[in-house]
Amino acid sequence: MLWILLLSLLLLTWLLLASGRWAWWKASLMSLLLLTLSTWWLINKLSGDGLNAATLYHLGADMEGAGVSDFKGYIAGFIALALLSLLPLLAPRIKRWHHTAHGRGVFAGFLAMWVLAIGVSPLYRDGQRLYQQMRPVDYSMVAPEYRVPQQPLRKPRNIVWIYGESLERTYLDEATFPGLMPNLSRLAGQALDVRGLVSAEGGGWTIAGLVSSMCGVPLTTAQGDENSMDRMGSFLPEAVCLGDYLKQQGYTNHYMGGANGLFAGKGQFLATHGFDAVDDLAWFKQQKIARSHFSTWGVHDDVLLDKAYDRFMQLSKAGQPFMLTTLTMDTHHPAGHLPVACKRTRYASDYGDIGLLNALKCTDGLISKLVDRIQASPYGDDTLIVIASDHLAMPNDLSHILAKQKRENMLLFLGKDIAPRQLDAQHGSTLDSGATLLSLIEPEIGEIGFGRSLLQPERPASASAAVFRDDGRDFPRYLAFSRSLWLGDKTRQLRIDEENQVVIGLQHVQPPVLLEYDKQWDLKSVYLENTSKQFDLADPDNTLAYVDRCTAFEDGSADGDWCAMLVNRDKGIKLYRDDQLREGFAVDAPLDPFNGPRPSIRQAHMITQKGRRTRAGQYMLQFVAKQSPDRGFWIEAVSSKRKVVVAQQWVQPDAEGRISVPFGLDHEVDDLEIRAWLNHAEKLAVDNFALIPSRRGNRG
Repeated sequence: MLWILLLSLLLLTWLLLASGRWAWWKASLMSLLLLTLSTWWLINKLSGDGLNAATLYHLGADMEGAGVSDFKGYIAGFIALALLSLLPLLAPRIKRWHHTAHGRGVFAGFLAMWVLAIGVSPLYRDGQRLYQQMRPVDYSMVAPEYRVPQQPLRKPRNIVWIYGESLERTYLDEATFPGLMPNLSRLAGQALDVRGLVSAEGGGWTIAGLVSSMCGVPLTTAQGDENSMDRMGSFLPEAVCLGDYLKQQGYTNHYMGGANGLFAGKGQFLATHGFDAVDDLAWFKQQKIARSHFSTWGVHDDVLLDKAYDRFMQLSKAGQPFMLTTLTMDTHHPAGHLPVACKRTRYASDYGDIGLLNALKCTDGLISKLVDRIQASPYGDDTLIVIASDHLAMPNDLSHILAKQKRENMLLFLGKDIAPRQLDAQHGSTLDSGATLLSLIEPEIGEIGFGRSLLQPERPASASAAVFRDDGRDFPRYLAFSRSLWLGDKTRQLRIDEENQVVIGLQHVQPPVLLEYDKQWDLKSVYLENTSKQFDLADPDNTLAYVDRCTAFEDGSADGDWCAMLVNRDKGIKLYRDDQLREGFAVDAPLDPFNGPRPSIRQAHMITQKGRRTRAGQYMLQFVAKQSPDRGFWIEAVSSKRKVVVAQQWVQPDAEGRISVPFGLDHEVDDLEIRAWLNHAEKLAVDNFALIPSRRGNRG
């Protein structure tokens, strides 16, 4: 299809230049297409699979802690492509157009070719794939397959689970990478070595790999809004994962990872699911470790795995069963990193001096060293060790070699009484990893979530089997079920809790939030971004529940209280105030009738970027708006993390855009912020901003 796309782009260029009629429209559409393709190129370089579920997840999750500098080459390439994409906009300015009688036909041909270019591009393919994965489907037929282990563990064993970042088993192939990973190859010969393990959709990036293997469910985001995972109070609260079950069995669960736990919600996932300690980059920084032991992603693996061994010994001596989980980082795409302990490590290869190969050879030594130390310790016989890749390798400096191989995840189980052998994971995926681990500890347990033990001779219906059946046609049912685990099924009651979070089923969400219910009162969507716009765009046949400060719905609400507005298809409306919200109410209760169109909802627009410490006294807030609404709007000064409204005024900029708001403070505040309340179509752009103490009456 690539050659068809290239031919389409050439024809579009010719049609752009063939006629001056509607030249600006053609140039704009051409640039838009090229910019979109450039963006897809960057995303594909990062994901290795175009625009997929991982892309949507990372757009919504907290990106703090990402080693952006590792991808500066890709970013530079994207900038160059983006600049080239703007070149068509120059054509209407510099070309001298010759009169043609076929301008309208040329424009029609341009539009047809533009649509064709999208159809043959990866944009259409990825859009179709995402639609199939995210579309609402009935998951009731697969819901009975979701299992929660109930049997007690008769002989608990300590567990050390080592996730190798992108450390797929393909790297152990001696024909392709001779001598690259001799130590892990040695351990594979001593282990239950699972072969042919794939990553299902929703399991192909780090946090998704952890969720898949520990919970037996693919990772997908909450209903309707994939762009604000950091505002969800709990991570898949309805799921029962390995950490939850082990904690019920008397285990303590500990995680050690060198990267920032905020990245992609990893720390939140672990804290939600039974982990007593989550020691990430922040913890390592507190240990006063030298700067040379850190990369752009976090602490290097030599330090991480040494600390993991110390924690193993500490937990073993305590005498309580435990699971210790650690996640390496130095084999992260695209080029890997070398820690201090491996600065001289080099891998001689016919492929040339590739830094990632050196990083892989280093990790081979570091992981095997940790395993050998554990097995040689007095507690080795009581410990089951898991070595697993979190997912297959992302695009990296070896992608051209890996593309020719049969790709497979790594999953090794080592421990006393585990006979060394290779196990063919026919129709198996990382969803089955946790269930297999449990069956090694307690043979009567072979299921968790949708995961099934790979040791079962005849495995029952599972999500992994659905991956391979009929080109994965049924797998979206499992994704839809997993999506429901973010909220639970009791979603018709709404309330605000003590932390000013909206409680929806099992989830606590930071407002503003818009909930959309269908005709059967099932929760169709949860919107956490652009909520006032989504309110206007929502299906008029559905019932909407919108929670925000009361100023969003009515004039003069200067108390900063919360309100919830409900509207339905039958022109019913009701505004619930703060005290009613805190008691809770049913969204399917009768509403009051109203006439006319649905009301337009305001949304807070922050003028200040961060809170400022402000002393008590009288002040004049002055600013000049280079762009402002045509009508008046509310300006507020707020403090205490936006909970308390200090001052509120209805303003109308003058001809020059100047706005002045007087207010006074009775006491010093640490986080004074200024916000405006606008509807989604209104814009406010501030040129300059000043908070001026009044000469008289100021006490600061």
